[in-house]
Amino acid sequence: MQINPKSIKNHFEKSMEKYDENAVVQKFLAEILTDETAKIQKDFGSILELGCGTGLLTRQIVKNLLFKSYTANDLTEKSKNYIDKILKNYTYIAGNAQKISTNKKFDLIISNAMFQWFKNLENVTANFRNLLNKDGILAFTTFSPENFPEFKTITGLSLDYKSEDELKNILVKNYDILKLETFKKTLEFNTPLELLYHMKNTGVNSLSGKNWTFADVKNFCTEYSKIFAKTTLTYSPILVIARKLN
Repeated sequence: MQINPKSIKNHFEKSMEKYDENAVVQKFLAEILTDETAKIQKDFGSILELGCGTGLLTRQIVKNLLFKSYTANDLTEKSKNYIDKILKNYTYIAGNAQKISTNKKFDLIISNAMFQWFKNLENVTANFRNLLNKDGILAFTTFSPENFPEFKTITGLSLDYKSEDELKNILVKNYDILKLETFKKTLEFNTPLELLYHMKNTGVNSLSGKNWTFADVKNFCTEYSKIFAKTTLTYSPILVIARKLN
């Protein structure tokens, strides 16, 4: 299923204050993404971060990578308030990363836990190639079709997640794939309601494309308890680092 960017923006704006304390998987991914990128290349002239949000990845980039110029992007202007606390001299571009427009070229385009929202990943990654300098790197995390199986079992809802093979087929046209790895992270909760709050506080409740009613929540909790013995939510992230083909 595809979600309207406006809906994504609204849900993430509402979750921003509680995002960092709930986004444990996203924190893990931000750390490993910058660690693995640094193993390949540590020093970049110019960096473009897509979907900067509350700055989880930004802080890890500052900690692990070197750069001369930095451009940050997010759907919402509110993200700038968070990035202002991390960076002093940088450029901020508010808007849909799929349609990002800039005359600048970058040595690294990096993004954490956002590419799964893109409508046409092939077109988007081809466009990002045009924004990269010679030998530029595209580094990102996304999620596989095995993401949130518990949620999908009950609601039938899921994004159009790409598998490793699908990502390879998309990227090889424009990039040399340097690293591609799938992980699994399972979080445990006391109740199905706590699980739903976790999803809400990380902005992931925009998966449904609607606002849940009390009846929707009650039904989800009832069905979850019937089907699963433990209350878990399984993340299946994919890490990708690729170099632009020149």
